[in-house]
Formats: sequence, structure tokens, C-alpha cells
Amino acid sequence: MPGKLFRVDVVAPEAIVYSGDAQFISARTTEGDIGILADHEATMAALATGPVEIHDADDNVTTIGIHGGFLQIYANSVTLLTDRAEMTEGGREEALRLAEELKAAQQRAIEAENEAEAQDSLG
Repeated sequence: MPGKLFRVDVVAPEAIVYSGDAQFISARTTEGDIGILADHEATMAALATGPVEIHDADDNVTTIGIHGGFLQIYANSVTLLTDRAEMTEGGREEALRLAEELKAAQQRAIEAENEAEAQDSLG
């Protein structure tokens, strides 16, 4: 029998990556890992690059690699607003690898933008 369920939404700028009910979530914040069950106290935290694991009512696990953003827990609802997120099939290690790739891709985009701005200012 599943534990008490709560609502979970993982939202990136491009899309809602996950939306559904869960009995447990684990995520990485800038302060360390957090495990969330129903009736968790209200919390806000900055998300770190890493895996998110969502355990649904049937104890199936969905893994998502994320990079940055915020986590809000309020009234049996958890929302992760993230800069970048992508679902994986390979579990926690695959999600961690993917999250690092998302972080690197964002860093490359920032560097390219800075380079373009520097070129524009020169000429």
C-alpha cells in the first residue's frame, strides 16, 4: 500500500517536465540532499545540479537530471522550477551525468554570448 501522496511539478522554461502525484522525492539542494514525504513542512531551497528521484503511488521511480532553480514545498505540493531538466531512463547515475551535461551546455552558451558581446563592442 502506498504512502500518502502529494502533488509534484517539475517545470523548466521549455516545458513541464513532470506533473503527477508522488509518495517520496529526493533532490539535491545547495545545502545538501533532501528527502520529501507528504506533510513536509513548508520549505524553499535553491536546487543544485544533480538527480531528482520521484517515487509514484506504485513505487515506480522517475529520474530527472536538473541544473539550477528552486524547490518549493507548501500544502502537500512540491514545485521544482529549474533552469534545465531532462528525464532519464538510466536511474540516479544517468540523471547525475545528464545534469552535469546540462550545466556544461549552459556554461558554453554563456561563454558564447559573452564572446559575441565582446566582438560587438570591438567593432
